[in-house]
Amino acid sequence: MSSDHQPTVSRRAALRVGIGVATAAVVAGTAAAQNAPKLAKNVVMYQDQPKDGHECDQCVNFQPPNACKIVEGEISPKGWCGAFAPKQA
Repeated sequence: MSSDHQPTVSRRAALRVGIGVATAAVVAGTAAAQNAPKLAKNVVMYQDQPKDGHECDQCVNFQPPNACKIVEGEISPKGWCGAFAPKQA
């Protein structure tokens, strides 16, 4: 005798699995971004002077005193590159 009975999953259990998968995706994405190689200065058009009032020390990627999360090598806090992303006020 065969049974066509399908196991049921509660909404609560499905929600727990969904939250677990979403959390794992965020953690994996963050870890990948932290381990990504930095870009060469010429790739991002880095320059030691500001451009249009934008300076590296105003960027979310700036790491005091003279580094960047995504650009390799030493950078000037008063420099600029094409990856400039302003800090939120």
